Amino acid sequence: MIVPKAGEKIEVHSYKHDGNIHRVWEEIMVLKSQSNLLIGANDRVLVKESDGRTWRTREPAITYFTSNNWFNIICMIRNDGIHYYCNISSPFVLDDEALKYIDYDLDIKVYPDMTYAILDEDEFEEHSKQMNYPDVLEKILYKQLRTLERWIQQRKGPFSADFVDKWYEHYLTFPS
Repeated sequence: MIVPKAGEKIEVHSYKHDGNIHRVWEEIMVLKSQSNLLIGANDRVLVKESDGRTWRTREPAITYFTSNNWFNIICMIRNDGIHYYCNISSPFVLDDEALKYIDYDLDIKVYPDMTYAILDEDEFEEHSKQMNYPDVLEKILYKQLRTLERWIQQRKGPFSADFVDKWYEHYLTFPS
């Protein structure tokens, strides 16, 4: 696996279980990279959807990818506090092209007061049938959803009090 250096910019590619591209983020700046972890940042970055639509993110964000868990976390820095969008996904891989993962539809949206909502369970069920997710995969994904809920409740990892501030301050030290 390629390990990019801090300050490098890479693309992020999200796929569906059937191998089709789902979404591409034009770039994130790598803040920390190890074989099992990548912390990045972006601000108003271009996003391309599989149907050809494009849009820009609205605010700075710190991104957290791990190969030890089946989820990734986007920490969006807004005027009213930190909002988190958590994707249940395959562990990430890196190659010459991009950071890549499979998006499994289940998401958790976390608000600044740390209340949260599980999203897209209907979409998960539909895609599970459509793409024939194996039972073992579904068990892994729901177990990881519970792990992510515990992280939120325990303020672990990206949900800890100073995580976003620390990494956003670090991001600001790089030339744009």
